[in-house]
Amino acid sequence: MDKFVQIDTFNRFIRVSRETIRSLNKYEDMLIKANNKLNLVGNSTIDQIWIRHFLDSAQAIDFIDKNCKNLIDLGSGAGFPGLILAITAKDRKIPIKIQLIEKSPKKTKFLEEIIKQLNLNVKVLNQNVLEQQNKFMSDVFVSRAFKPLKTILELMHNKAENWKKILIFLGKTGQDELLQASKSWDIKYKQRVSVTSSDSMIIEINNLKKK
Repeated sequence: MDKFVQIDTFNRFIRVSRETIRSLNKYEDMLIKANNKLNLVGNSTIDQIWIRHFLDSAQAIDFIDKNCKNLIDLGSGAGFPGLILAITAKDRKIPIKIQLIEKSPKKTKFLEEIIKQLNLNVKVLNQNVLEQQNKFMSDVFVSRAFKPLKTILELMHNKAENWKKILIFLGKTGQDELLQASKSWDIKYKQRVSVTSSDSMIIEINNLKKK
């Protein structure tokens, strides 16, 4: 898909200012430049960044409102969805504080450079969230292409406190993962089909208890 068509598609779903489009263009340029060394995104998606990564991440902004004070992105990688949500929240004047957790020092450095260049109010923690002993406190937790659902639920149960919602991006195996998870967990959630793929969805978990 032509880049201008991608940007137009992005803007039809996620209405943002020209300034925000410029910021995303800068993000894309830096991402492409760093990708060969850091393997931030798959080569098959490098020509579809605006749809496969920017739009896919940004759609989760619909689950965030002004009552959400802070958000933690688990295993942020190239900044998806955390940095894209920070950019979109800034455009919409949603004063949410965002933290990215990333175990790779090189990717952490990349994220910090994006934050600096785009003047974002975002912090990056260079940690392996699965090995971290401390509890995590946040209104919202979000996970995209991080770990299987069962691993994320166990992590949230053991280490997350005072949360209001957990947003998880699920792919083609999402329904099967939910079915398997329901055998061990009581999960109250809402789900929405992804705008970028009818095979994928985002779930918003509002309550989680072990059976």
